[in-house]
Amino acid sequence: QVQLVGSGGGLVQAGGSLRLSCAASKIIFSIYTMGWYRQAPGKQRELVATITSGGSTNYADSVKGRFTISRDNAKNTVYLQMNRLKREDTAVYYCNARQRGYEYWGKGTQVTVSS
Repeated sequence: QVQLVGSGGGLVQAGGSLRLSCAASKIIFSIYTMGWYRQAPGKQRELVATITSGGSTNYADSVKGRFTISRDNAKNTVYLQMNRLKREDTAVYYCNARQRGYEYWGKGTQVTVSS
């Protein structure tokens, strides 16, 4: 059974940093586009960032210049480095793996940014 296990969330003050990790198992990790999405209370889930198998990245406008997505294929892990966090970054962050009609989601990790 495919598993995406996210970690690294928590409570941080505005302006601070967090690093999320998502470890994947039971998939050929290197061929998947990996992504991070988030869902704030009362809002729809939205894209944060993606990284393709070739390393191309894409970011939501709201996080450009502050967040960095990366992957380590040897460790089957994708990361999201989040800097200069804002209160509006508060959400549950979900890891996503996608490849040619196959899509998997992690259970989510809470990020709370306080003022």
